[in-house]
Amino acid sequence: MSMRRTVFYVVVSVIVLVIVLSGTTASALWWYFHPSHERTHGIVYGQRHGEPLVMDVARPARPNGLGVALMVSGGWKSGTNAFRPFMAAPLLRRGYTVFAVTHLSQPDATVMEIFDDVSRAVRFIRHHAEEYGIDPDRIGVTGGSAGGHLSLMLATRGGPGPADAPDPVDRASSAVQAAAIFFPVTDLLNLGQSTENAGDGGPPKSFVKAFGPQSTNLAAWKVIGRAMSPIYHVTSNMPPVLIVQGGADTLTPPEQSEWFRDRARETGARVELIVRPGKKHGWLSMLWDIRLFADWFDRHLARASE
Repeated sequence: MSMRRTVFYVVVSVIVLVIVLSGTTASALWWYFHPSHERTHGIVYGQRHGEPLVMDVARPARPNGLGVALMVSGGWKSGTNAFRPFMAAPLLRRGYTVFAVTHLSQPDATVMEIFDDVSRAVRFIRHHAEEYGIDPDRIGVTGGSAGGHLSLMLATRGGPGPADAPDPVDRASSAVQAAAIFFPVTDLLNLGQSTENAGDGGPPKSFVKAFGPQSTNLAAWKVIGRAMSPIYHVTSNMPPVLIVQGGADTLTPPEQSEWFRDRARETGARVELIVRPGKKHGWLSMLWDIRLFADWFDRHLARASE
C-alpha cells in the first residue's frame, strides 16, 4: 500500500471517528437534558389584580420525596410558557419534584407584590405537599437574576403565615430550607458598580416603575429598598445558600454576592459563593452548573429535618 493511500485511510478514519464521537456526544447531551418526567401545566396558586397566578409541576420518574421551587423570573418579568424542563434536568434526574413558579410581570405588579405572590406559591406547595409526594419541611428554592433575588427573599424573609388567615394556604409557612441561585441583586440601596446604578441613591434605573410610584421619593425608597434587599434580613438561622456568579457581570456585579456572603458569615449563616471568571450575566454552561445546585440540595435538604 502506498504512503499516500495509507495517509488517505488514516485521515478518513479520523474523520469518521470524530463524526461518530460528535454524534454520540450530541445524543448523550440530548438524553441528559430530556429526563423522563410527568408535567402538569397551569396550576393556579393565587391571583393578583384579577389575573391567575400559576405554576407548572414537573414530577421525575423516580421521585426522592423532596421539592424545589424554581422562580421563573428575569427582570421581575415572568411568563407561563417560559419554563422548559431541560432547565431543571439535573434536579429532575436526582429525583426532585420541580415547581416552576411564574408571577405577574412588573410593572403590572410591583416587586413587593411579586414577593408576596411567590411567598404564596411556597405556602401553596407546602399546603399540598402530601398530594405532590414531597416533605413539607424540606423545600428548596432556585432561580437566576430576579429569580435569584426572589429566592434570597424567601430564604431570608420566609416564615409562618397568619394563624387566623381565612385561607388555610395562607396559614402555611413560606420558609425554604435551602437555596441555590445565580447572580442575584442583594442590596438595592447600594448598587455599587452595577450599570443600573443611576448615582442618585434611587432604585435601579431600568426598574423604577417596578417598585411602584413611591420609588422616586428617596425617603420612601430607603424603606422600600431595605425591605426588598435580602442582605438586610440575614439571620443566623437562615438556610444554607449557594450562589454561582459571573466574574464579569456588570448588571449584578460579583460584589453583590460577596457582600451577602460576608454578611452571612458575620451572623454564622452558611453562604457559599462560586465565581466564574470572565462570565457575564448568564453563560451557556449554566445548564451544567445546575448540577452543583443538585449537589447542594442533596447535601442540605436531606439534612434539613435532622
